[in-house]
Amino acid sequence: MALARDEVLPAPVIERPMHADDVAAVGILERASYQFPWSEPIFHDCLRVGYVCRVLEAGDRIVGYGIASMGAGEAHILNLCVAESLRGRGVARRLLLSLLKRAERAGQHWAFLEVRPSNEPALRLYRDLGFVEVGRRRDYYQAVGGREDAIVCRLALGGAELLDPEN
Repeated sequence: MALARDEVLPAPVIERPMHADDVAAVGILERASYQFPWSEPIFHDCLRVGYVCRVLEAGDRIVGYGIASMGAGEAHILNLCVAESLRGRGVARRLLLSLLKRAERAGQHWAFLEVRPSNEPALRLYRDLGFVEVGRRRDYYQAVGGREDAIVCRLALGGAELLDPEN
């Protein structure tokens, strides 16, 4: 059951580690959010290889998730998703900042991510947090009627760029 955008949540949104038991609910949210979703085995693989996998939970429902890989001084934000009913409420910002702070604490110097040029809300969020475009990957994403480029964004970790103006 989805919440209406103006509906109050029945419980606070809590961030916690993703577990294998969460993958079915994460998959439902993924499929509801994307035309070309990740499969559940991809989420299981992310857990298996030790990526940072976090979920947002409100009551007994998964309402968001984020996945990042880390190594060689770099964090890669691989997937970030929040239930449609929570978009525009700062929930994705909070989750992304949590992933970035984890990367900083793990000694990573840079954070990277790819985003569709058509995903204007995500682009605004990333730019607000200090991400800058450093390149494009041609035909990176599957899209209706063909392919869509990816904008590659980078953020320097450990500096003022990570300060959240909302906190």
